[in-house]
Amino acid sequence: MAADWPGGVVRRNTLRRQIADALRDEVLAGRLPCGHRFTVKEIAEQYGVSATPVREALLDLCAQGLLDIEEHRGFKVRAFTADDYRAMVEARTLVVEGIFRGPGAHLPRPPAEDLLSLRRRAEEAERAARAGDLDVLIGYDLRFWRELGGLVGNAYIREFLDRLRVQTWMFAVPLLRDRQELRGLLWQGHRALADAIARHDPAEAQRLIAEYNAHALTLVGTPG
Repeated sequence: MAADWPGGVVRRNTLRRQIADALRDEVLAGRLPCGHRFTVKEIAEQYGVSATPVREALLDLCAQGLLDIEEHRGFKVRAFTADDYRAMVEARTLVVEGIFRGPGAHLPRPPAEDLLSLRRRAEEAERAARAGDLDVLIGYDLRFWRELGGLVGNAYIREFLDRLRVQTWMFAVPLLRDRQELRGLLWQGHRALADAIARHDPAEAQRLIAEYNAHALTLVGTPG
């Protein structure tokens, strides 16, 4: 019995992570819109799994700030306001400025394989941005920034910035879907930023990140 226990935990934790990832994708795609309510039972039936990993996955998403718990009613997709959005962009701006300006601030010199992976993410994100393909862009944009955040070498900063980007996309997606045409409107500086990292140019990298944050505010009509 004891020999089987660790494997069961791994499988359950894997399922929990898969459910959380799937639900996060549904939220980001707008298929679970802000304010939408649901129960553990509904999600368990939807995915054909037991309630335990679903409940754990939903609690994980609550901890990430994507869902709210409603006592005796289940869960609700969190709704962010324009003020929330501005505050989140400001927060990630301040964190990045601290990375570049704080004591010992520097750009890392990542291994060639990490730069190659970052460049691939950048190319895919930029291609989707040029095409105005929001669904594809969100996935590659988040992966790009996760990999870039990983180069900082601080897991807490990486996770904090990733959480903020997910939340800002949650706010922005419904507004962007109301637009008939997104070609030429979405930020397309991913490759330029990857190149700045590759040639160890912190000033240009900082400029591009500031441009990205300013663009995020302008894009959804909430200038700072």
